Amino acid sequence: MGFRDYFKMPDVSYRVWKVWLRNWDVFMKTIKVNFIPPFLEPILYLAAMGFGLGSYLGDVEGISYPKFIAPALISISMMNSSFFECTYGSFVRMYYQKTFDAIVATPLNIDEVILGEILWGSTKSVFNASIILLVVSIFQLVKLPEALLIIPLSFLVGVVFASIGMCFTAAAPNIDSFNYPTFLFITPMFLFSGTFFPISILPKTLRDLSFVALPLTHAVHISRSLTLGRMGADYLPSLIWLFTVGTTLTILSINLMKRRLIT
Repeated sequence: MGFRDYFKMPDVSYRVWKVWLRNWDVFMKTIKVNFIPPFLEPILYLAAMGFGLGSYLGDVEGISYPKFIAPALISISMMNSSFFECTYGSFVRMYYQKTFDAIVATPLNIDEVILGEILWGSTKSVFNASIILLVVSIFQLVKLPEALLIIPLSFLVGVVFASIGMCFTAAAPNIDSFNYPTFLFITPMFLFSGTFFPISILPKTLRDLSFVALPLTHAVHISRSLTLGRMGADYLPSLIWLFTVGTTLTILSINLMKRRLIT
């Protein structure tokens, strides 16, 4: 498989919608279970870190600590929901349930199946981010209506992490292998992307690395700007970064998965 083959434009049509709809129908059957964790998790984080630890910290970059971490919690939910949906979730559907084999037996092709999976992972990002946005809005930690722009942002961020997850799925020999990207990739982003402390306090080398290599840094940066009502142009580079990387990795992940499923 040559270099150009990894970035070959996928062969997709409107039938991608059918893959998304299949996952949606399954999701709706367990909607109560799927709703509770993203609703309770931000409350626990806000209680323990925002209002608990935050009472000892005072203001951070001119805002209260609960307001500082609120957009980070939303961004973390975007990352986790889309990444894990397209790693563990997609692997189960591909390897154990043989769902991909069944779908490909219909008029849909592999490209459409994988793109449908990525779009579904992005939808999970929107779902979880919307729930957490509701929670932090109840605590009056975000500025409305500007913060509502986080909802379309969550889809873009979801595409980035869903496609990253699908790349790992294409390479994973077994489901336990996802422990490596979780520990080596997701956990560092959880800690060092401006989530719980300002990225400005990091050494310059780590700060630059965070902006270049960690998608969550850009998601947190934009989300924090929106929740604070700071609608400046300073977040445009992050928006362009997310769009460019998301598009590139989506194409790459589709071709990687095609290579795995065909060979």
